[in-house]
Amino acid sequence: MPDAGAWGFVDDRGAAVAAARRPERVVAYVRAGAALRDLGVTPVAVYGSGHDGGVLDPVKAGGLEAAGVPYLGPGRGLDEEALRELRPDLVVDVTYAGKSPYALEEAVAERIGVPLVALSVGGESNLAAIIGRFGELGAALRPADGAALPEPLSGPRELASAEEAVRAVVADGGGGVAVLALSGAASDRVHLARPPAWPELARLAELGVRLVDPGPGPGANWLTADWEHAARLGPDLVLFDSRANAVRPADLPPVGHARVASWNPETPPSPAAYARFFRDLADALRAERASAGDGLTR
Repeated sequence: MPDAGAWGFVDDRGAAVAAARRPERVVAYVRAGAALRDLGVTPVAVYGSGHDGGVLDPVKAGGLEAAGVPYLGPGRGLDEEALRELRPDLVVDVTYAGKSPYALEEAVAERIGVPLVALSVGGESNLAAIIGRFGELGAALRPADGAALPEPLSGPRELASAEEAVRAVVADGGGGVAVLALSGAASDRVHLARPPAWPELARLAELGVRLVDPGPGPGANWLTADWEHAARLGPDLVLFDSRANAVRPADLPPVGHARVASWNPETPPSPAAYARFFRDLADALRAERASAGDGLTR
């Protein structure tokens, strides 16, 4: 007869994890950990990616800092003994290719005897599916009676409301605003996002937002070009990568006369986090539409 307390989960690589009981001490990649925190599961610690340094990037952190969750540094340089001392029951990472964890080598988890699950966040999955899978994991990790863990901070209704806000501003003229998403690299180089490769950008396009494609060239997720190329695309609104590893807009050439708004390419995959992004985007579209309608120059 199966153990009534047994726990199991199949991740997005098809890897099945089984345990005698529900994991209570979770260590996660920052993006995954911030999503789990939004969903009512607070990790005991988080680690970063190869883009991260020794200090937790506040843009990626979500509610982790307020919850006092320790940051262990980049996953590829993780102190295995420090990880072992945390006595984790489960490691949660993300995957872009659906084959391997993104930020931590699976061998590290294997050496300390901890199961690892990786959930897809790449363009092969749509945003609803990505958020849904994190929701499934969060639900699987929360106690059945809800004791000892905070309530989820948001739910699908908040995200649906934010999406409706985007639809409304698009219908009210915001659909004519050309939006270019990018990541600042240097004074002579910029990474231009290919919208279909980014689930949240693809979802915005479905909602009617006019996302600018950077054009042909190498790179599945980004086209690396110069700032003159970005300006020639004629965006009205630029979504700048706000992560700590990207160069700030103030330190880079302007992209024509485009208004600037923030975009975190590693937004935690939770309804709360994407609802905030979509509402901020709706506000930026509304401001740009109003500015263009008033004939203002920037």
